[in-house]
Amino acid sequence: MPSFTSPDQGDDLEACVLRFSDLDLKDTRLINPSSSLKGELDVSTKKKYSFAKKKAFALFVKTKEVPAHTPECKEKWWKCCQQLFRDRISIHKHVATQHADEICHETASVLKQLAVTLNTSKTLGSEDNRKPLKEYLPCNREVSAWLPDISCFSPDELISGQDSDGGEVLLYYCYRDLEDPHWVCAWQTALCQHLSLTGKVRIATEGINGTVGGSKLATRLYVEVMLSCPLFKDYMCKDDFKTSKGGACCFPELRVGVFEEIVPMGISPNKISYKKPGIHLSPGEFHKEVEKFLSQANEEQSDTILLDCRNFYESKIGRFQGCLAPDIRKFSYFPSYVDKNLELFREKKVLMYCTGGIRCERGSAYLKAKGVCKEVFQLKGGIHKYLEEFPDGFYKGKLFVFDERYALSYNSDIVSECSYCGAPWDQYKLCSTPQCRQLILTCPACQRQGVTACCVTCQDKGRRPASSPTQSSFKEE
Repeated sequence: MPSFTSPDQGDDLEACVLRFSDLDLKDTRLINPSSSLKGELDVSTKKKYSFAKKKAFALFVKTKEVPAHTPECKEKWWKCCQQLFRDRISIHKHVATQHADEICHETASVLKQLAVTLNTSKTLGSEDNRKPLKEYLPCNREVSAWLPDISCFSPDELISGQDSDGGEVLLYYCYRDLEDPHWVCAWQTALCQHLSLTGKVRIATEGINGTVGGSKLATRLYVEVMLSCPLFKDYMCKDDFKTSKGGACCFPELRVGVFEEIVPMGISPNKISYKKPGIHLSPGEFHKEVEKFLSQANEEQSDTILLDCRNFYESKIGRFQGCLAPDIRKFSYFPSYVDKNLELFREKKVLMYCTGGIRCERGSAYLKAKGVCKEVFQLKGGIHKYLEEFPDGFYKGKLFVFDERYALSYNSDIVSECSYCGAPWDQYKLCSTPQCRQLILTCPACQRQGVTACCVTCQDKGRRPASSPTQSSFKEE
């Protein structure tokens, strides 16, 4: 599974692919790539569409594996969409019916990777066309060879302290070109399961972006493996991993996947590359620049903009003093915000920041590409690293995180308020209406009065009698 085999191997290839007796993956009604994608592929790759779809399906199902809840049971279970599946038939049917879009996306990625593999194998195989492609790979491609030895630890040691008090959450990213993101996906899935880690890992040809939680022993081993891995050891150091109190409980499951971007800005990395970012400033350097910026705040025409490139619900509960916080719901809206406000940035020095630094890598590259700014700087390591050095610095309020904790607290400042009564409040909760997944700031006094929804419409729905508990009733509207 981890390495690609040349499609020209014919029937032998089909025989080695995982087979699903309960699901006809050749049924094109389940997954259909766009006609434009088909047009990009050569005839040989088109013939292997069935193989690519099977591989994409197998990779997706693999990421949903969890250990069986009973020690005596050695079989694998699967967890997806908050549901537990105990047999292959049920998880296969669930994925086929509920995740067709993701499988389509994965299939497209596999097909494109196969096309690249074909071209590479043809070039390298001029001396002997029958040589397998794996002979040309620079290192051991067996996933098991890249997993740490945990035989010296008991299972209890590995999972003890996984709760929010004794565990840890890692946040990291690494931009570097990856030739085989699907192999990295299989390896990361196996590695996280090996260490009983939960969380989210995004992989693309441009690099890797991860947030994982578990025991401190598990996260330490994970960092050691990443820093010794030939793919990343020359691109990462221990300081690139941001840590915070948490654990496996902070995430409902493990999700590892291959995407076009490791942070979804909505623009192809081929158009805006991570290789042309702004100038990185250490937390200390950034602190001095912000201090200088704030000292000039009273001047009518400041030549500096302190730009928060996070979403509005993140900056709402915590931000740098004097910052410009765009009213955007997700990072893919950032480019259009820049396009609409180019004059705002003209001939200005821009100081950018985000949670851990990853959004600034692409965001600063996009801003620089517009050619209107005098200079573009970004906070290396993001707010996370800044608060480690300056917990009482110029960042006020909480740091929003994308897991069950919602926010981290480094200081006692409250910069947001209850959405209903206006009292100081900064602790997010989910809207009480099951169909809605919006975050809401509602203080204890308003909660006691029954005000627990994000809007009047949801509040009204909450008063209605509950409908039958079907699966569809819990889908986001």
